[in-house]
Amino acid sequence: MHNTCPLSSRGLVRLRIRELAAENGWTLTEVATRSGVHYSTLKTYARSPGMAMADIGALLKLARTFDVSSAELLDFVNL
Repeated sequence: MHNTCPLSSRGLVRLRIRELAAENGWTLTEVATRSGVHYSTLKTYARSPGMAMADIGALLKLARTFDVSSAELLDFVNL
């Protein structure tokens, strides 16, 4: 069972997966392997221009993988 959570009370957010992967020289496939987040989930999150909810477990795994806080994964967007 996935535990989703609202990402922000201020609107939609985009996850900075592509930027953080590029900073580390990793592909999305490498991020999926390193984090344990399914590639399909990771790709969906990376491509989304803005979303309201995400799997909290995936966010925590990604934050650990990139060695950033979960807040540093988020980029607030106006659609």
